[in-house]
Amino acid sequence: MATRAIVGEKVGMTQVWDDENRVVPVTVLRVRPCRVVQVKTNERDGYNALQVTFGHKKASKLNKPLAGHYARAGVEPGVRLVELRLDDVSEYEVGQEIKVDILSAGQRVDVTSVSKGKGFSGVMKRHGFGGLGASHGAHRVHRAPGAIGACATPARVFRGTRMAGRAGGRKTTTLNLTVVQADAERDLLLVKGSVPGPKGGLVLVRDAVKAGTKGN
Repeated sequence: MATRAIVGEKVGMTQVWDDENRVVPVTVLRVRPCRVVQVKTNERDGYNALQVTFGHKKASKLNKPLAGHYARAGVEPGVRLVELRLDDVSEYEVGQEIKVDILSAGQRVDVTSVSKGKGFSGVMKRHGFGGLGASHGAHRVHRAPGAIGACATPARVFRGTRMAGRAGGRKTTTLNLTVVQADAERDLLLVKGSVPGPKGGLVLVRDAVKAGTKGN
């Protein structure tokens, strides 16, 4: 489980240069200061987590239960309410502000987001199938999956068989990405490589749980 985490929004990709003048592809995340709305503990709630919000939203635009939740905590309402699972929450309290500077350059992080939805896709795009032959005799079946059943026994298609269907749009985590820069003044976090999800998508960033097990 993570010890530090924060939530942000994906801005897009760009590139920077390192000290050896090498190009480094990075994903830019906008990480606005997060305000702690509720601290959940293992003794009271069964698990440790922080409930945080970011941005600003009028209380009049919230439903009564959510507005009352913010009012009871004494925290200004935000645009989203997000829960961050952590190992230890003893250092946090309601109303505390968490900024991007809890992360530092060179640190390994895990990034979680909902991947881009691809709609209904064939097996080649969805599962990476090679397709059928492209020579003479193959009649408009080049991207078909081929046989999906068995024979007379068991005379059915097994559950879980890889077939065409909706691709993407799933919660995805990319492990062991490297923080290139954490700019607290501009509320920006630069992470090496690509991050799942579309531009503007919500992104959860936490310190890597398997740091050191994967080269970069």
